[in-house]
Amino acid sequence: MVALTQPPDTRGQLALGQDALWQACLSLRYSVEQNRTVLRHHHSGPLRVLKSLYPEGDPICHNVLVHPPSGLVGGDHLNIQVHLQDHSHALITTPGATRFYGSKALQAHQKVFAHVSNHAKLEWLPMEALAYNSSYGVNQAVFRLEEHARLIAWDVTQLGLPQAQQPFTQGIFEQHLEIEGVWLDKARLDALDHRLLNSPVGLGGHRCISSLIFAQGHAWPTHFKVRALEGIRGLIAQMRPEGSAHLVAGVTAVHPQVVVLRVLSDLVEPSMQLLKAAWGLLRRDLWGLAHTPPRIWSS
Repeated sequence: MVALTQPPDTRGQLALGQDALWQACLSLRYSVEQNRTVLRHHHSGPLRVLKSLYPEGDPICHNVLVHPPSGLVGGDHLNIQVHLQDHSHALITTPGATRFYGSKALQAHQKVFAHVSNHAKLEWLPMEALAYNSSYGVNQAVFRLEEHARLIAWDVTQLGLPQAQQPFTQGIFEQHLEIEGVWLDKARLDALDHRLLNSPVGLGGHRCISSLIFAQGHAWPTHFKVRALEGIRGLIAQMRPEGSAHLVAGVTAVHPQVVVLRVLSDLVEPSMQLLKAAWGLLRRDLWGLAHTPPRIWSS
């Protein structure tokens, strides 16, 4: 997904030949052995998983995914497969942003597929995707939930690098976030589609787009759904000063099995702050778990 160190500038600037493109796959399989969630994994190409950590004890396995080349250019493909067996619980994150560098119209692909079995929980919490100017990226995550599976997942995308004065003026970034058979969210963000990017009924000039999904394999009980909605709405009111145009957020129950928080902001940081707060609230109030952020977030 991302690298631990800042990438060399040439990764995003060179017109690379086919033999220089990165093709990588990573398979993660979680199971419960003696009351401990255990990961077994294998990879091909430059995609790795750091060692399993247990800051919350044996039932919950924390993992950090690392992509040593540091980012993707046109023609690169990353493929991540995740399978959680019954009663396992995994929290998966990354150490920094996933960078989609500029290219000459070749698409860079990152595809994630996760199958969550009965009574298993997945927390899919990667850091943001950065769409550099002139990038052509596809960022796809698909989740298959069994009837008693549970999921918290988010997606954060920043178009361009506003703090470096590098706006997203050319390129196309495609997003695909799906729960199989239940919910599908797709977007095609074209830098030349000014109506979408700047209209009040589009992104309203914001360049950071975020979603958090809270879902399970069967319909939420009404009181459970109401607690999620009211709790997150309270966070939005607390974190968004009245009249502020820098953060726009709303939470809805778009399906009997899915609650979605959507956020627009100018920069990544305020959106990520709200998503992390919402994740902690859902974990504590609805899963009965402590608010225990991954260690990598504070390093």
